[in-house]
Amino acid sequence: MDKKITIAIDGFSSTGKSTLAKQLAKHLGYVYVDTGAMYRAVTYYAMQKGYIDDTHFDKTALIKDLPNINLRFSFNSELGFAEMYLNGENVEKVIRTLEVSNKVSRVAEVSEVRAKLVEQQQEMGADKGVVMDGRDIGTVVFPNAELKLYMTASAITRAQRRYDELIAKGDTVTYEQVLKNVEERDRIDSSREDSPLVKADDAIAIDNSKLTIQEQFDKVLRLVADVC
Repeated sequence: MDKKITIAIDGFSSTGKSTLAKQLAKHLGYVYVDTGAMYRAVTYYAMQKGYIDDTHFDKTALIKDLPNINLRFSFNSELGFAEMYLNGENVEKVIRTLEVSNKVSRVAEVSEVRAKLVEQQQEMGADKGVVMDGRDIGTVVFPNAELKLYMTASAITRAQRRYDELIAKGDTVTYEQVLKNVEERDRIDSSREDSPLVKADDAIAIDNSKLTIQEQFDKVLRLVADVC
């Protein structure tokens, strides 16, 4: 590759954005930034503080506490990717639970949370050579990214993927719970007032419902080569 670029990957939950982003970053020698992990970490913090649960959400308290939230990624050489740290604690595993998934879209709706995280994300990718995935990367964080991808797949397909992943980790969930979570997150992510999930005009849509992970990677790698 002749030059370093910014690769922005957007899409609904469980479309394999993170898997693809990790593959690309490793292959290209780029930095990978999982923005979803950042929003999940803030959500986990809010849960621990009692700001949010199944019946209430004290947005004012969370906003006031934002200066006390420190997020950073630390590369784990054994795993081959960077893990999320919240105020010095490795929270990579606990932020992936269904409990956090059920609340993260509500936290991500808060404009002050988005402003704080978008600023950090832009700093992380200022020197290019970065692969970043999320909901608003190509539209808000890096609107001038050289390559923008928009990942899609049916809700049923995505729910099955997520269910299989959670079961493999030992979580006790039902497929119906996961499907409900996927559909609710889709609704919130698409309809929120601040930075809703939309396809950027210049993004390339990829429906991976019937693609293997390798087929998807090969397809995107060709797109990268066209840009570089």
